[in-house]
Amino acid sequence: MNLNWEKEMGSNSFPLCFAVRFCLIQPMKSRQAAIKRDTKETRISLKLNIDGSGKSSIKTGIPFFDHMLTLFAKHAVMDLTLRCDGDLEVDAHHTVEDCGIALGQAFVQAMGDKRGIRRYGNGFHPKNPFTGEAYVPMDECLARCVVDFSGRSYLVWRGLNDFAYQKLNRSLKNQDASSQFRFGLAREFFQGFANEARCNLHLELLYGDEPHHIVEALFKAFAKAADMACQHDPRIAGQLPSTKGKL
Repeated sequence: MNLNWEKEMGSNSFPLCFAVRFCLIQPMKSRQAAIKRDTKETRISLKLNIDGSGKSSIKTGIPFFDHMLTLFAKHAVMDLTLRCDGDLEVDAHHTVEDCGIALGQAFVQAMGDKRGIRRYGNGFHPKNPFTGEAYVPMDECLARCVVDFSGRSYLVWRGLNDFAYQKLNRSLKNQDASSQFRFGLAREFFQGFANEARCNLHLELLYGDEPHHIVEALFKAFAKAADMACQHDPRIAGQLPSTKGKL
């Protein structure tokens, strides 16, 4: 920076020069995590940047699940790279659950001590931006998600019990990847995440019936809630969002 700028520009430029010199705010370091998790059922490599731009590279061996994680990263505005080699010859259960576990571990690692974050995650109902909850519509479906990175693990899963373990005939299995995925698998993913991220995670289907739309609405609502909860609140910079002094 030219220290003689004010002389060259005249005395009236000093306030601007002063502001430029002394009021610059250094950007915060990106909150990132790298997780490797190997078991006899899955081998997972995951990288997460909470302060990303929505980029992703996902390969789990389950195309529909890849689609869900890709849209999660996009709508959470986080960068996510995930590779999973799972025992899909058995079924998709271990792969989906363990990816939720690894993502939860990555959130804990990336957020660190959680100083300055909003903690509570919410989006907005499309018709009422002041409701304070993450409502996401997907055609005929409406899903809601609220998250609290409280240090306590709890999953609430409402409105989906009729879909969770529905029996599928062979024609449905061959026809519809989202039906193959099953809502029970989605629950296992979110349970694994809530356990390892140590958060309260409330997910609810308010209405809807098309399988693809339901799962997509849930993942998008989860993305918007996680995005909001992880954002820094400048009003509490450097402070823990808790009266206990620890999260």
